[in-house]
Amino acid sequence: MTIDLEEFERLLRRRREEILHTTELREQAAQPVELDQSRVGRLSRMDDLQSQAISVAAKERVRLELGRIGQALDRMRNGEYGHCLECGEAISVGRLRIEPATPHCIDCARKRENV
Repeated sequence: MTIDLEEFERLLRRRREEILHTTELREQAAQPVELDQSRVGRLSRMDDLQSQAISVAAKERVRLELGRIGQALDRMRNGEYGHCLECGEAISVGRLRIEPATPHCIDCARKRENV
């Protein structure tokens, strides 16, 4: 089956726009926590620190996903999109529809997860 590159490019660009749209909110939540004990109780500070840590981790996941989207768009320009970076086999269209930035076929992805 032939891959409709325009469809997948739209999917990737739409996902990138969604991510960039929500990034500002995440960055606001990841601001340093003020440790002024006169203003906030210990549990509130702990909650703030935990929220900050979650926000920082989410920011890292976003950075990685944006990188994967950029790499997928690069593979499109190079004529390599839709082929597994491990084995070179075609990635199923169904898998690409679910995860358009994926660089691996399902078999190679499973192998990588089990390592």
